[in-house]
Amino acid sequence: MISKVTTASQIERTARLAHKIWTDHYVPIIGQEQVDYMLKNFQSATAITEQIKSGHEYYLLSEDDIAIGYLGLRPDHPKGKLMISKIYVDSTQRGKGRGYQLLEFTQKLSLKRGIEFIWLTVNRHNSNTINWYKKNGFTIVEEKKFDIGNGFVMDDYVLEVATKDLFS
Repeated sequence: MISKVTTASQIERTARLAHKIWTDHYVPIIGQEQVDYMLKNFQSATAITEQIKSGHEYYLLSEDDIAIGYLGLRPDHPKGKLMISKIYVDSTQRGKGRGYQLLEFTQKLSLKRGIEFIWLTVNRHNSNTINWYKKNGFTIVEEKKFDIGNGFVMDDYVLEVATKDLFS
């Protein structure tokens, strides 16, 4: 079940899941210090609350009332685009179509809203994830480095797909 994150308890639940997923997945790629910094500044309950207040949307993927994944979206309606700012699935749930479920949800929401393009950023060294996005129709359109503070940089690819072409 995918539900919109609106309450303080849902936000806390999302932040706890983010901590688990990010620690499992990103420490080998970017190191514990940067993961801790990013969790505190971008995926803590406080950070998620502020993002929601500024127009971001969060959705929690649950099964049997257990949170197993989440999605963060940032609409950019004037440009006809939607950014997937977060799409994460617990490592115990990978390979079961959970990411696909979140992408399909994003596509349906985008089509309903008349959004023409879906885009995201992904760490350049996260090759399995890049390949997964490519398999689902995304293409790399740009390389970007973002200074995120405290001496840390996000070294990413920007990937994009026309909403109607997702999964093709």
